[in-house]
Amino acid sequence: MKTLQFREAIAEAMSEEMRKDESIYLMGEEVAEYNGAYKASKGMLEEFGAKRVIDTPISELGFSGIAIGSAMNGNRPIVEYMTFNFALVGIDQIINNAAKIRQMSGGQFNCPIVFRGPTASAGQLAATHSQAFESWFANCPGLKVVVPSNPMDAKGLLKAAIQDDDPVIFMESEQMYGDKGEVPEGEFTIPLGVADIKREGTDVTIVSFGKIIKEAYKAADELEKEGISCEIIDLRTVKPLDYEAILKSVKKTNRLVVLEEAWPFGNVASEITYHIQSNAFDYLDAPIERINTADTPAPYSPELFAAWLPNKNDVVKAVKKVMYK
Repeated sequence: MKTLQFREAIAEAMSEEMRKDESIYLMGEEVAEYNGAYKASKGMLEEFGAKRVIDTPISELGFSGIAIGSAMNGNRPIVEYMTFNFALVGIDQIINNAAKIRQMSGGQFNCPIVFRGPTASAGQLAATHSQAFESWFANCPGLKVVVPSNPMDAKGLLKAAIQDDDPVIFMESEQMYGDKGEVPEGEFTIPLGVADIKREGTDVTIVSFGKIIKEAYKAADELEKEGISCEIIDLRTVKPLDYEAILKSVKKTNRLVVLEEAWPFGNVASEITYHIQSNAFDYLDAPIERINTADTPAPYSPELFAAWLPNKNDVVKAVKKVMYK
């Protein structure tokens, strides 16, 4: 094992796949000369050249469409958005072309493409730069949605996403690029659609993904001191969702809390809650608790932002509620 920053794991995954397959290339704003807005493509221009690490104009709609057309013609592009907030400018291309072309063409075209970049909040970036779009993209058939929470998962999942023959939305966090973690040496991938039990427990299941899962770890440490054992499941992939892993855990613990950095209406937690109450109702000893952001745009004020974003205390409160304590 070696220790890498999250950004280094991302760069290593892309570079390893590009060395194996010349049809893979990276494009996006500042990915080349500047080594990426968050330095997640550092050194790649020097190694692969300007034809495979391509700086684009500030035109998400345009370069998303170019990449999709390229994928339909045999290439395997990786598109970096400086933030998925900017992907809204190109979402017509993602939803109406990348996600649907296999079905609309009767299988004559596929679209092996990865759209990657930061999602959700990152401090004082305010309303238009702090949005979580996982459930938006997961709502569309034809897209796979991946949200890693640590460097090892980031590398293994990104390699699997690049190798996949379908379009993959790969969502990171500006606040995780500097995170360090152990990453296996040599070739490895992590299959899409498989959740991971990060912490085993017996009293309550906590399901989360992405950077907000860190609050679950903090809460579990605090609750352990009070004799409450938390099992923490990291979804890693939002679509396809590993329902079986959640069901198996809930049948053991009989209680479920879902922690998600997203608005409360129609999100990933809503889907999980529906599925568990439909398929494991008789195993539940308490109603399912969801923890989300407040149902408002993200505020700029640090005090208001802290109240808007879920934290460790929210998780502790929710766990105690399902434990009737």
